[in-house]
Amino acid sequence: MGKTLPKTGTPRDAVMQQLKALHADDAKWKDGKTFSLVYFAGDEVSALLKDAYGEFIAENGLSPVAFPSLRQMECEVVSMAASLLGGDDDASGTMTSGGTESIMMAIKAAREWGKKVKGVKRPHLIVPASAHPAFDKAVHYFDVDYDHAPLLPDFRVDVAAMEKLIRPETVLLVGSAPSYPHGVIDDITAIAALAKSKGILCHVDACLGGFFLPFARKLGRPLPPFDFAVEGVTSMSADLHKYGYAAKGASVVLYRSGGLRRHQFFTYAGWNGGLYASPSFCGTRPGGAIAAAWAVMHHLGEEGYLNRAQSILESTKKMQDGIGKIPGLRVIGEPVGGVFAFGSDSLNVYELGDAMDARGWKLDRQMNPAALHVMVTPAHAAVVERFLSDLTQCAKSLAAGEPAPDGSAAMYGMVGTIPDRQQVDDFLVEFLDGLFNRA
Repeated sequence: MGKTLPKTGTPRDAVMQQLKALHADDAKWKDGKTFSLVYFAGDEVSALLKDAYGEFIAENGLSPVAFPSLRQMECEVVSMAASLLGGDDDASGTMTSGGTESIMMAIKAAREWGKKVKGVKRPHLIVPASAHPAFDKAVHYFDVDYDHAPLLPDFRVDVAAMEKLIRPETVLLVGSAPSYPHGVIDDITAIAALAKSKGILCHVDACLGGFFLPFARKLGRPLPPFDFAVEGVTSMSADLHKYGYAAKGASVVLYRSGGLRRHQFFTYAGWNGGLYASPSFCGTRPGGAIAAAWAVMHHLGEEGYLNRAQSILESTKKMQDGIGKIPGLRVIGEPVGGVFAFGSDSLNVYELGDAMDARGWKLDRQMNPAALHVMVTPAHAAVVERFLSDLTQCAKSLAAGEPAPDGSAAMYGMVGTIPDRQQVDDFLVEFLDGLFNRA
């Protein structure tokens, strides 16, 4: 039998002790040994996020009438984000719980736009093969058609192939800035121009880069155009809880105009509980996430974001240069910021990942091609040399024929040999079901 509700309450101190004990085996993101999931901007910022979140922990963003403070903060967050990403006074949007919801809302808006404006019964969209799986999730939930466009050798989407996939039902083209797997920016100018020429929408997924690329550009990093400054871009997604350093979960979905945002909303006037209107996917919207995002943006300001972007760019260059000097390893593609992947033509990178796991480093695994994924934050500035030293030693040991510690290498190796992707999906369902089966 699984866990049941305690018969009597547990004292606060005892509950906190139990929480800390549960926390002990989690990834040690604060010491810079984790390369995904957490974007740590320092203890001072974390303390501010806790205080701001706590101040509004009970408030519900579903009702801007009951909580006008949340409405004001959300509008200011959206406005600041839009101005960073080339939006003008007509740009609009909403906050969401994360990148997945932002992407889902953009697709929902495109679906409704396609039905109401173009008269399409079953809308269709085209996304890069490297696009985040949130797009696949969204089309599954919203029952729309889509195609994956293939990638060029530089891992950017093939825009010519994208054009061939367009059909009368197509309502949306997608590009990434940057893509999560390889950190490269798709040719947004070409994608947006193609969309405009066909009279359809263009979404830029900047969940990862939306609060990093504008500051990297200000620091002199040469970047291709990727935001609302590009004619034809009609919507964008950008995560506040990534390089915006806000508390989980906070993101924004932005539109070039309010007219397109209206297609995102859901209203229902027939409920006996009263008139219902929801701006995004969620009903209840945690006020703490809105307040924390507003607080950190005001606290850091442009200067704070620039300083952290500078640290990330410097750490990334040191890491990439160091990886390039390790025999058998190479950075994949031409990443533009703090996110990249590296692979090998001579070593099993999954075994390399297991060897690094044994030393406390957490690197995500990737496929097609096999690679290890790195996401750099300010927390990594202090550990670059240690990381490269451990990586060098692990690669040297594997090259000498020493066995890797047990880990995920066998699983990834097996998955790579299965030609039927449905079998892999079925395996993942069983794996997920097992994880959440019982306490």
